[in-house]
Amino acid sequence: MDAYLRASDAIDFANPAIADLARRLREQAGSADAQAIAAQCFNWVRDHIEHCIDFAREEVPVSASQTLAAGTGFCFAKSHLLAALLRANAIPCGFVYQRLTVDGPAPIYCLHGLNAVYLPEFGWYLCDARGNSKPGIHAQFQPPQPTLAYPVQYPGECLYAGIYAEPWPALLSALSDCRSVSHWRAAPIDLLPPDLTSLR
Repeated sequence: MDAYLRASDAIDFANPAIADLARRLREQAGSADAQAIAAQCFNWVRDHIEHCIDFAREEVPVSASQTLAAGTGFCFAKSHLLAALLRANAIPCGFVYQRLTVDGPAPIYCLHGLNAVYLPEFGWYLCDARGNSKPGIHAQFQPPQPTLAYPVQYPGECLYAGIYAEPWPALLSALSDCRSVSHWRAAPIDLLPPDLTSLR
C-alpha cells in the first residue's frame, strides 16, 4: 500500500493548507475509523470545490494544493485533492478513470477521473467527488456500493481497469498545457491508460 500513501508533486499533502484541512476533517469525523474520515473528506471535496464547468469558472488547477487554493477544478483536480486529504490521514487512495462522451450518446469523448479508497472492511471502494452540481448527478459515499457520477452507457464509453497510485503522466501534462476551461471545451482531454497508449 506504500505507493498509495505517498506524496508527489500533484498529491502534495505536506502543503500546510492541505495538512490543516485534513486534520480538521479528521476531527469533524469524530472517529478514528477510516470509513468515517474518508466520508468526511469525500463530502467536503464534492461539496466545497466547485466543478469548473458547472460554475462557469476558467481556472485549470492541477495539484491538490492548487485546487484547494482556487476552490475549483476539473474532476481530475478534485480527485487529486481528495487523494491528498486521505493520504494525509494515512488512508490509501488511488486513481481510476472512465472514458465518456462529452454530451449524450455520440462522440466527442473525454476522460473522467475519480478515486479508489482502501477501506479495511470492504477493500478498494470507488468514489467520485466530481460534485452533484450538474442535473442528474447524485454521487455518494456509501460503501460497499459505489454511487458514481456517470454510468457507462453509450458505445465507446468504458471504465478503465486498474487503480493507479499516481495520476497518469500524460494527463498531468495535458492539464498543465490546458490554459482555460474554454481551451478544454475546444479540445477535451481523451487519453488511453499508459499501458495502452502505444496501441492507439
